[in-house]
Amino acid sequence: MNESLDFAVPLWVWVTFGGAIVAMLAVDLFLHRDDHEVSFREAAIWSAIWIGAGLAFGGVLWAWQGGEVAATYYSAYLIEKALSVDNVFIFALIFGYFAVPARYQHRVLFWGVIGALLLRLVFIFVGAELLETFFWTAYVFGVFLVYTGWKMAFRHDEPTDPDRNPMVRLVRRVMPVDPNYHDNKFFIRRDGKRVATLLFVALVAIEASDLVFAIDSVAAVLAITTNTFIVWASIALAVLGLRALYFCLAGLLKRFVHLHYGLAFLLAFAGAKLILSETPVGKLPIWLSLSVITLTLAISIIWSLIATRDGGGDAGHGGGDAGHGGPPVNAPAADRAD
Repeated sequence: MNESLDFAVPLWVWVTFGGAIVAMLAVDLFLHRDDHEVSFREAAIWSAIWIGAGLAFGGVLWAWQGGEVAATYYSAYLIEKALSVDNVFIFALIFGYFAVPARYQHRVLFWGVIGALLLRLVFIFVGAELLETFFWTAYVFGVFLVYTGWKMAFRHDEPTDPDRNPMVRLVRRVMPVDPNYHDNKFFIRRDGKRVATLLFVALVAIEASDLVFAIDSVAAVLAITTNTFIVWASIALAVLGLRALYFCLAGLLKRFVHLHYGLAFLLAFAGAKLILSETPVGKLPIWLSLSVITLTLAISIIWSLIATRDGGGDAGHGGGDAGHGGPPVNAPAADRAD
């Protein structure tokens, strides 16, 4: 089985860590209570804060449990952070498709991140329990990750229409939807009835698209370790920086034309790692995982930047108005929401 790195995690540690996450989210929400448009400078500062918190927590684990645990955490954190970049492309597509005003995008992402954290928490405990109980689960997860990596590498430019998302279509079937924005409200009252606004539809699209990302990322991190505390800590601290990451990278998405190849390779590598853990080859050393993740990201980012240094970023992964291709984003939001 893959590295479990069993060590006792007292209840108060779980509670303290959870409390710290809630506190950071509360501060973030308070500072954005006026729904102002997030500038690049503000996003960069927040990105530095979130990344600093993630790196610092690895130092805490190093002092508490030693270098192997810390290295495992950093590997899990790095692969989750890398896969988070793919979420950014989808965010750009959805915000462009629904023409979400810039000042309300942080609110949508804030509640989207809350849902992402809860979804991943469930998947972590279910996935870890399956891997620990049934050895063949490693083969299932492994094949799934390899297939997902292959699909990401060779089918990444297929158009994606948020309006065809099953969850978005379900919302429009179960409740009336006003195809307009009403300030920062997700719901309004009309003739005594509760009506969803277009902002809520955009939020549902964000949450629904994250479902697949959650399965991918949790499975990939579980390939590093099945220790639920390390998995949860690495994923939570990586996901918390998603909002700031989006506002930092939104204007640079067209430069990352080859990054999806690196992410695809990392998913396939995680899948192969899971499969090998249940063969005579056994567990791959953590230093190898960390080295592969770091080198893959460096190569794919540098390759992308070199390929687009002369403004050639209109093709590939970052092509189109919103990053992933899909429907045009310049039509009026009300027309698309009917």
